Amino acid sequence: MIAFDLQCSKGHTFEGWFDDKEAFEDQKKNGFVTCPICDDKGVFIILSTFAIPKAQFPVKKETHRHLAVGDIGRKITEFLEKNFDDVGTEFTKEALKIHYGVSEPRNIRGISSPEEEKLLEKEGVPLLKIPLPDKIENSN
Repeated sequence: MIAFDLQCSKGHTFEGWFDDKEAFEDQKKNGFVTCPICDDKGVFIILSTFAIPKAQFPVKKETHRHLAVGDIGRKITEFLEKNFDDVGTEFTKEALKIHYGVSEPRNIRGISSPEEEKLLEKEGVPLLKIPLPDKIENSN
């Protein structure tokens, strides 16, 4: 079973358990998925919150509280650069290819316009926007 974070068209969020995304879509199509707050049938999957495992950023306990905001931004940027393929302006095209099984699943990052983001949402493609700080060069 997979727990999906769901939202109705009126903005209420809740959780639903399904065998897979296809099971969610089938139940939704048959009118079985409704908002428990307002009974709205316009329900869709939203991005779940997630955590990056602590092992990705080994930080000594005593230095953890002393990290500057710039250090955290730099670590996030480094993580994304190391673990996500930069597809630039081809983000929407690549995301759709992965979503529909034309390309192998992988982590990607890139640039998309508001119109492209609406298309991805309509197609059910999960999207997480993370504003990245400008690269800070080490002056040493």
